[in-house]
Order: sequence, then C-alpha cells, then structure tokens
Amino acid sequence: MKTSYVYILTNKYRTTFYIGITSELTKRIAEHQLGKGSLFTAKYNLKYLIYYEEFLDIQQAIKREKQLKSWKKDWKIDLVKKKNPELKTIELI
Repeated sequence: MKTSYVYILTNKYRTTFYIGITSELTKRIAEHQLGKGSLFTAKYNLKYLIYYEEFLDIQQAIKREKQLKSWKKDWKIDLVKKKNPELKTIELI
C-alpha cells in the first residue's frame, strides 16, 4: 500500500495557507518551491512546508484534506502549532 500525505504550505509571513495531497511529498514540495506546484501556490509564494500527515489509505487522506480545507484559518493554525509551535519550515530529506 502506498503512503499518501496531506500537507500545509504557507508563505514567508505565515499569512496564507494551502492544503494539498500527494503520494510523493518530497517531490511535490520541490515542485511548489520551483513555482510549479499550482497557480495558487505560485501566485502567493506558498513554498514553506509547515505541517503534514501520513496515511496508508488514500481515501482517508482525501477525506482529511477535504475536512481541513473546510476549517477556519484559526483552526488550521492551532492544528499546526500542536506539532510545530513556531510554524518553522519543515525540511525534508
């Protein structure tokens, strides 16, 4: 079974957020950082990974992505701060 990821990107000032899903997190983040991830992330310079979750079932990942996208901004920030209190960029190897 292939691992899937739900992730949250932000900009330098942590004012705008993007939630995405992928099966290749490192590759997808690299695409975002090169401005090739999506029009929205390129437009708002969203290239800093601050949060992600792993799933073994793609359907659960899709469900979680939809859930997070429906959340208020403050709820998303609170979620991220539970694992990443300073909203620091997560470096992937």
